[in-house]
Amino acid sequence: MTVLFSKKCEIGLQAVLYLSTEEDGELFNALQVSEKVKQPKEFVSKVLQILTVSGIIGSKKGKNGGFFLAKAASEIRLIEIVEAIDGREVFEKCVLGFPECGDTHPCPVHNTWGKIRDEAYNMLREETLHDFKLKTFNKIANL
Repeated sequence: MTVLFSKKCEIGLQAVLYLSTEEDGELFNALQVSEKVKQPKEFVSKVLQILTVSGIIGSKKGKNGGFFLAKAASEIRLIEIVEAIDGREVFEKCVLGFPECGDTHPCPVHNTWGKIRDEAYNMLREETLHDFKLKTFNKIANL
């Protein structure tokens, strides 16, 4: 169950992480990315297009085309990926969906959720794709 991000956003984070693990200049088509993140190609293609429009990844058309990181992994903040797909609203609206929820009219989980949400936002704002990649590889190496 996703609490914070949409399925599209999860796939976007996984796809960009995958692109960051490969050699600079290497291109991957949507099928290759979809196989790696284990999601339908059509869905992954839509996510990749969103990330291309946002400038996080680039694409090259043609027979030998594909997707690649548009800039260095150390220059891509995780929050950029989240905002490109889910928008910033995930960090601004009520987790329970109450439209009137806020500091003056808090819902039952407003204060607790607000702290968690703020910590998640700050982590995503501070972490780069490069940092994320290193942590992922370190975790896999320790399994």
